[in-house]
Amino acid sequence: MHPVEPLTVRVVGFGMGPDQLTPEAVAALRRSDYVVAAQKSADDPLLAVRHEIAHAHGLEIVPVADPERDRSEHPTHAAYERAVQDWHAARVRAYADVLRERGGSPAFLVWGDPALYDSTIRIVRQVAESVPLRLEVVPGISAPQLLAARHAIVLHEIGQPLHVTTARAMHADIAAGQRNLCVMLSARLDLTGLEDWSIWWGANLGTAHEQLVHGPVGEVTDAIAKARERARQSAGWVMDTCLLRAPGGTS
Repeated sequence: MHPVEPLTVRVVGFGMGPDQLTPEAVAALRRSDYVVAAQKSADDPLLAVRHEIAHAHGLEIVPVADPERDRSEHPTHAAYERAVQDWHAARVRAYADVLRERGGSPAFLVWGDPALYDSTIRIVRQVAESVPLRLEVVPGISAPQLLAARHAIVLHEIGQPLHVTTARAMHADIAAGQRNLCVMLSARLDLTGLEDWSIWWGANLGTAHEQLVHGPVGEVTDAIAKARERARQSAGWVMDTCLLRAPGGTS
């Protein structure tokens, strides 16, 4: 019996849209046979972006119905992690079925950079436990990079650290002493108590629907809410991130 030849699976970061693909990402797609992508709804606007990229490079999209995720308010971080792990396990099973059926050299298109607040690499590594595969990862332009470029700033002060976190963990991180934070996964961004901090905020960065706001938190909170809604109305989706800096810091 001949051993099964491993698939080559490519996880390709594509920044925040078609204009952000690097030459390395383009080359990786040209070596791939099709793109596997989660489909969250019948008219999933995020899947439409992946369709646009795949079509531009002559690739078929294989949509996979995304398993339901428990998005209720979890009382502890451990409960939240268990909910995410259950969702990932369901994705692993769904993707494994597709790879076993299709074979070839599939690619997964990842927003931003696959190493930063995205679990596609973790999921594909779990798929590898039941489907023989080789994993290749291509980096992408991340949201924090684009945020800094659009606002023409440096993300950290001279010789000082940058703390990258989530909206869920942000207040605990500030209480622990963090004074310069890049906040990801910020759909539920709570700026209470930070009115004298400075914020550099952006949504749908690198797209035609980009929105930017900068200023003291206490003066721009309403502007951020309005800009976020404009992005949603324009694109049908919102991905935003921000840099928060304590009083006295410089850009």
